[in-house]
Amino acid sequence: MDIKLSNMNRLFEPRSIAVIGASDKPTKLGFHVMLSLTKGGFPGRITPINPGSSEIMGLRALPSIADFPDDIDLAIVVLPAHMVPGIFEECLAKGVKGIVLITAGFKEIDDPKGADLHERLATILNTTPVPVIGPNTFGMINLQANLNASFTPHFSLLKKGVIGLVSQSGGMCHLLSFLAVRDDIGFSKIVGIGNRLNVDFPEMVDYLIQDTDTEIIALYMEGIDRPRGLMETAKAHRGKKPIIAYKTGVGDIGNQASRSHTGSLAGRKEIYSGAFGQAGILGLDSVEVLLDTAKAMAVSPLPEGPGVAILSSQAGPGIAGADMCQMAGLRIVPFSPKTQQRINDILPPLALRVNPVDMGPAWYDSEATVGILQAVMQDEKVSGILLFMMFASANVDCIKGLSFLLKDREHTKPIITCLSAPPGIWDKHIKRYEQAGILVNFPTPERAARAMINLNRYRSLI
Repeated sequence: MDIKLSNMNRLFEPRSIAVIGASDKPTKLGFHVMLSLTKGGFPGRITPINPGSSEIMGLRALPSIADFPDDIDLAIVVLPAHMVPGIFEECLAKGVKGIVLITAGFKEIDDPKGADLHERLATILNTTPVPVIGPNTFGMINLQANLNASFTPHFSLLKKGVIGLVSQSGGMCHLLSFLAVRDDIGFSKIVGIGNRLNVDFPEMVDYLIQDTDTEIIALYMEGIDRPRGLMETAKAHRGKKPIIAYKTGVGDIGNQASRSHTGSLAGRKEIYSGAFGQAGILGLDSVEVLLDTAKAMAVSPLPEGPGVAILSSQAGPGIAGADMCQMAGLRIVPFSPKTQQRINDILPPLALRVNPVDMGPAWYDSEATVGILQAVMQDEKVSGILLFMMFASANVDCIKGLSFLLKDREHTKPIITCLSAPPGIWDKHIKRYEQAGILVNFPTPERAARAMINLNRYRSLI
């Protein structure tokens, strides 16, 4: 049966939660799920379910879900696999609106009993629209609702943002999240779909497209049972929100590992690459690129064309960025006569004043940097700007000079930067500019250039 949007909403925004298998023992996953919920600030009712305890973490525990006196929106199940079919029947009888099944031991294991259990659960769910995240998942997080329905309390430390991450791998969710903390990147939701009973990539994409808290949809996938369903869903929503995907398991060994991990075969890279493009999904090739691209899309407008200007306070970073752009098919365009004359007036003849511009002779002059950037922003041939500045003592004030961008809010061209300095020198200014949505900063010129390339790649898909 199709999963109803209203049930998906209750799954991700519950008013009451039952933790079936809750525990006060740190060696049990049920302990860590309870810790995630209670420390994460969930504002609704949390009820631990454990027949052997009367109280867990200061909350009254009940022996079974049937003993719960009121409605339950979300049940989180952390019990051995053989107990799960009976628990599912109890949940459905109680009218539970959604389930997170953390338990492993289903079709991913090398034992026919696991696949049989998986099919039993699928049969139980076949007559109901109750969405299930899992099995074999770390859980899910809705940061905007202060809901950490996972066994990792540290997810609650993440910044709230507009990126929705859906992954078959809990390990990749953890990796991406911890990298995001380092880079100050925010998420709306993080979902480990695991082995997918009835909530797969198509259902999650359909839900996140309609989720007002999510603006960017990022997917990590290994294998998928219903590729046509995902492609048709993405195609139906093409252009509404960016969908980006990192697909692994494309080699023989990775393909077999995917089967062991998720219970699905991964498939050949060229087939997925072609299908992604036809559906308007931007395919990417690493965790770092997935996160960088999501970060850029969350802040930057899309460029209107492939014309790029590269401005660098030192020649080397500019050359590195130019190489990447050129190899990816972006055009390092000649400036208009008006723009070129303005740059000529600012920089001495010994500088490389055509695109890419070497601002070296004026790298310590904040006004010169601002003048060049303003001129290039107004050039109709330029659709995106890469700005690279490496700290040296004499140019410490150049980043402050970029504050003019806070007032010029009419510009619609992406400005992607590599502004690099020792900790504590430029960090405050860069964070202020990123939060204002006027630029996106990366630690290397290559990563900045790659982000610009992927903005252009996505533009060409929609």
